Amino acid sequence: MTQPLLTVENLNVGFATRSGIVQAATDINFEIFPGEVLAVVGESGSGKSVTALALMRLHPENTIITGNVNFDGHDLLNMSDRDMRAIRGSDVAMIFQDPMTAMNPVFSVGNQIVETIRVHDSSVSKQEAWTKAVDLLKLVGVPEPKQRVSQYPHEYSGGMRQRAMIAMAIANDPKLLIADEPTTALDVTVQAQVMEVLHEVQAETGSAMMLITHDLGLVAGSADRVQVMYASRLMETGSIDQIFYESQNPYTRALLESIPDIDGLNEELSPIPGNPPSLLNPLVGCAFRPRCKFAQDVCATEVPPRISVGVNHTSRCALALELPAPAGASAGDAS
Repeated sequence: MTQPLLTVENLNVGFATRSGIVQAATDINFEIFPGEVLAVVGESGSGKSVTALALMRLHPENTIITGNVNFDGHDLLNMSDRDMRAIRGSDVAMIFQDPMTAMNPVFSVGNQIVETIRVHDSSVSKQEAWTKAVDLLKLVGVPEPKQRVSQYPHEYSGGMRQRAMIAMAIANDPKLLIADEPTTALDVTVQAQVMEVLHEVQAETGSAMMLITHDLGLVAGSADRVQVMYASRLMETGSIDQIFYESQNPYTRALLESIPDIDGLNEELSPIPGNPPSLLNPLVGCAFRPRCKFAQDVCATEVPPRISVGVNHTSRCALALELPAPAGASAGDAS
């Protein structure tokens, strides 16, 4: 069996504040294999981006991180800053949520791609890097790349800026690409184009991808495996079919039930009641209990363990093996 490219064990991420420790990621365990797409979904504030930024070691000084992160034989959390900089942007790259703030407004897009290339390989001349920047923009579908490469980020549309960010992220052929909400604030047509570009890039480079999103419809047509997060914890992990058809977690089911069904125009939406809990105070019992229609007394006192409910399918729920069969949510409906 292929060895995992990335292994994350017992990852915990907290932020020290005046009010106390905000526990943003708790007991995170997962693997990503070469060439696969792992989607991470959940509501805003569930810990998706925090987990990714911890893997990249891009966090403020008040961050407290514990656990183990092994990437291709490298212990990322215990590497020196210099060694981490050599990996970050080269072997592991990230597409950030907002390309307008992630890119420097006073340098042209081409110069920023050139810098990304040459900082990891000084033997590449500026002219060679500039030619590669043009090729990268062409690869990701930016029109007239020879002209656009000299333009500044503000001269690009939202979709083009996202494509430019993808070009910058893949400039050094990373083994792992982390895409953090790559289609945020884009219309559905541009979303489809951006995802098509990502899949073409993945096919071209053979890289693995960690796709962070709250859009289950996007996941349905893009991922190999899915992990669902809520209130800093992984709630369920499985294949596309296991998550959409055979979910054994109340939170995952609630997410699926809240998706509008275009075939049932007269049906009411099923929103998840209540709000996510504050992560400032230690959670007692299951974090989803106040919003869960299946909750029982045991859910109020014990943090549920991750239970195996199938082949490579786990659920963090004390009742995971007792839940009734899913109502019939499907990947086709989600897409």
